[in-house]
Amino acid sequence: MPEAGIRPRGRLDPTVGKARKLVAGLLGLTTTGRRHPVDNPPLVLVGCSGGPDSLALAAVTAFFATRGEIRAGAIVVDHQMQPGSAEVAQRTAAQLRRLGLDPVQLRTVDLHDGGDGPEAAARAARFAALDAAARELGAETVLLGHTLDDQAESVLLGLARGSGTRSLAGMRERRGVYCRPFLALRRDETLAICEALGLEPWHDPANLDDAYLRVRVRHHVLPFLAAELGPGIVESLARSAAILGPDADYLDELAGAEYARIAEASTPAGSAEPAEIRLGENDLAALAPALRMRVLALAAVALGGVQPSQERLLAAAALLDRKGSAGPVQMAGKVSAYRISRSQAVPHEGAAYGKLVLRRSAGVP
Repeated sequence: MPEAGIRPRGRLDPTVGKARKLVAGLLGLTTTGRRHPVDNPPLVLVGCSGGPDSLALAAVTAFFATRGEIRAGAIVVDHQMQPGSAEVAQRTAAQLRRLGLDPVQLRTVDLHDGGDGPEAAARAARFAALDAAARELGAETVLLGHTLDDQAESVLLGLARGSGTRSLAGMRERRGVYCRPFLALRRDETLAICEALGLEPWHDPANLDDAYLRVRVRHHVLPFLAAELGPGIVESLARSAAILGPDADYLDELAGAEYARIAEASTPAGSAEPAEIRLGENDLAALAPALRMRVLALAAVALGGVQPSQERLLAAAALLDRKGSAGPVQMAGKVSAYRISRSQAVPHEGAAYGKLVLRRSAGVP
């Protein structure tokens, strides 16, 4: 009986082969020949929950470590959201070590719900743990096991929220150290990989809990749409994300350049973050609406806020159309926007004349 993850010599399972090509393509590796050892191979970490998607990704990544092209490790995050989560995390870490991944770190996190719900809190804690592990271990890349089905669900949720281009573009294949090689792979294919390689995935009971919106989309909304619109709905939603992704990246790049050009930050002595950002009203008004909204959002986030809603961004932009001084408009994350008219004679605020001013509330760290 072969060890888990070690397939007897013979014909390569086609789904495993497909997955290897996806990982190789994203990381610039090879799948042919016996071995391709390199000097000082880079460390690639896999964020692994023990579920079919991330476990299949870990096993496929371990293959390239045996060829000497990379070092493959893993991070298992215990969110402590369910009874027995510590045992699940330990079993997952043990299975990853049997696959040959090294190092394998297990990190336990505490969730802090900022009002956006337990899923958002878990995501924030998970990425904080992955960021810390990548820094400490010197990893060049962290792989995440999101699939084409996850991408379709994200796009549909973005549509339901009335989100913009960035949200409808879904998850990026590559962002910073994070890579998602399985965005072209269906969820049932990761199950097939686990079966082909003799893996024992953990099936999260939360994925069957209709209390979560994403679970309802997965088990009710998407099957209904597939029945009514055709079985290709998942692929179509993911394809929309692939089309919108480059558009969103380009607009974000242009907005970043405009923000750097027109933003004037005021940072108090001894503080690492600005307390106020001024944006020239003529500069803002001259921007295309798509860039104007993004520049306003960048200013809010730079002040320690969160991404404002479209309604808040429109309200802040509307201050430019008023005569005289106007505001405040409350943005997300305790950030307020004001318009300081050129005609307002307030000597000590002269630097703000003719500008839209975003300020962080006093006492907000």
